[in-house]
Amino acid sequence: MDGAAHIDVQTLEEGFGDADSGYGGSDADSITTSLRSSALNYNGRRYQQVGNSSFGNSSYIFVRLRAAILHIPFADLAQPNDEQEQDRLDMLHHIFRLVQGGKLHTAPIGNLQRVLDIGTGTGLWALEFADEYPAAQVLGMDLSPIQPDMTAPNCTFMVDDLEQERAYPPSRRFDYVHQRSMSGSIGDWSQMYSQALTSMEPGGWIEIQEFQVWFCSQRPGGLPEDSAIMRWQKLIDEGSPMLGRRLNYASRYKAHLEEAGFVGIQTQTVKSPIGSWPKDRKLREIGVYLQAQMNEALEAVTLGYLTRALGWTETEIQILLADVKKEFNDKSKLLYTFCWFITAKKPE
Repeated sequence: MDGAAHIDVQTLEEGFGDADSGYGGSDADSITTSLRSSALNYNGRRYQQVGNSSFGNSSYIFVRLRAAILHIPFADLAQPNDEQEQDRLDMLHHIFRLVQGGKLHTAPIGNLQRVLDIGTGTGLWALEFADEYPAAQVLGMDLSPIQPDMTAPNCTFMVDDLEQERAYPPSRRFDYVHQRSMSGSIGDWSQMYSQALTSMEPGGWIEIQEFQVWFCSQRPGGLPEDSAIMRWQKLIDEGSPMLGRRLNYASRYKAHLEEAGFVGIQTQTVKSPIGSWPKDRKLREIGVYLQAQMNEALEAVTLGYLTRALGWTETEIQILLADVKKEFNDKSKLLYTFCWFITAKKPE
């Protein structure tokens, strides 16, 4: 298990070839699991309350694909953490493993003693990593306590806020830090990575795994400027920075890592389809799951940014989302995005 877990990008790219015109329908509705609980109602969804919560004075919730950063008086509300959202997080974990050919990491890690999973969400990555590396002590951190009570002996979970002073002892140093699907969750990434660098052993690795929140089409001419998806993603790009947390952030992490002092930074992007249109079986499976992800995440993403940042009404948003969902579920659009894997090392 030591060494880099290289992703066979060439094989994936070759599978993009032609669309499968004979493969019918969307499989998104058939893919779900079930899990746990919640906190506060807003815009028809339950959100974790932070600020005046029982979990401390915090400013956001660590949950994958930070979908809806909301700013309202006396409280910050973020990504919903209800059962529907937790199911989506578990599905997203499965998607990352599919993209990586079943692997959990791409960093060339060797013998590990301590591993930190920031924004652990439901804790699946931390649990599976602890199982694959039984000699390592794995700590999963999140602001939302939605992890299982029963866990591996070498895996623990902690409620903590990465934008505040760490709850764990400063003397605790990590050999490997893992971050996944946290775009839209941090106000100051440079500070966060400087803090991460301080908490790592010399020669330790950090790895960031993130889907870019920008979608393209393989059709000639690409995605039309007047398409609903293009309009939607431009609105998200406009609204999310107004709330201090840009959602489409995958391409920006490298600069923050360099500023913090990391070295040996490597970036790998993997083209990933949306929907069942590829002929290649592996790509088709990835596409079906990503299509399901978008169907689950769209409303949560859009409500926060468009209502709080851009002043849209919920009725206006639902009209837009109806068109966006229609396009995301139309396999003739040949939609895809990119999954980013960024690794960096703390100097020896």
